Amino acid sequence: MNIETTAKTESHVKHLASAWSNGQGVQPITELDPDISIDEAYQVQLHTINRYLQNGKRITGKKIGLTSKAVQEMLGVGEPDYGHLLDDMHVENKGTVPFNRVLQPKIEGELAFILKEDLVGPNVTSLDVLKATDVIVPAIEIVDSRIKDWKITLADTVADNASSGLYVLGETFKKPANLDIKQIGMALYKNGELQNTGVGAAALGDPAKCVAWLANKLANYGIKLKAGEVILSGALSAMVEAKPGDHFYVKFAELGSVEVSFSE
Repeated sequence: MNIETTAKTESHVKHLASAWSNGQGVQPITELDPDISIDEAYQVQLHTINRYLQNGKRITGKKIGLTSKAVQEMLGVGEPDYGHLLDDMHVENKGTVPFNRVLQPKIEGELAFILKEDLVGPNVTSLDVLKATDVIVPAIEIVDSRIKDWKITLADTVADNASSGLYVLGETFKKPANLDIKQIGMALYKNGELQNTGVGAAALGDPAKCVAWLANKLANYGIKLKAGEVILSGALSAMVEAKPGDHFYVKFAELGSVEVSFSE
């Protein structure tokens, strides 16, 4: 990782970390530092991840956010963002998450790419992504924010590891050659009631395009996507809020289902 250390960066890292020690969201970074750039926000993220690695955690993949044109327009941006996945973020399919592991969680249904080859930007294409992918897996991303009440701008979510929380992988694995990932339909249920539906093309028109964007973006920070990593390619529908006791079930055409619950 290409990490630049400044006193301001260290201060923002500690500010976000205090959400966990206090058990509640904190003031937006952009209210404390209105002039923070997106590159500086990524440096806050990289510093946070580096601290986790120094404490023995391991990177298991990446997540891509802001793949919806509507959300991009809402935040006034023209591209997605990304965050890191760590080994302690993984939740077993059909598992139960203690609610004290999260702050203000929301649920998204996504397609996960598990890589069999490294992807190193720049100039990675969607075809390169498909060639480097071992299997596609149904996934739930439990997005979470250390920023109080989700009052985020792009810089806030980037600094906060792209609002990463936890992730769940399903048990159906399919080779990308056997799927039309743009056309895979998805239905998201909360406590047995349908909340919304989506399709692969909802993620920038093509989930593989999202992964290609990620590989090329990471080149700016000296980071590559590695064989074995899990890449969450972006939400296929709107986020759904989770509360204690909720159960979520996400069904994908051709890929089966994935589910998770939250303790009371």
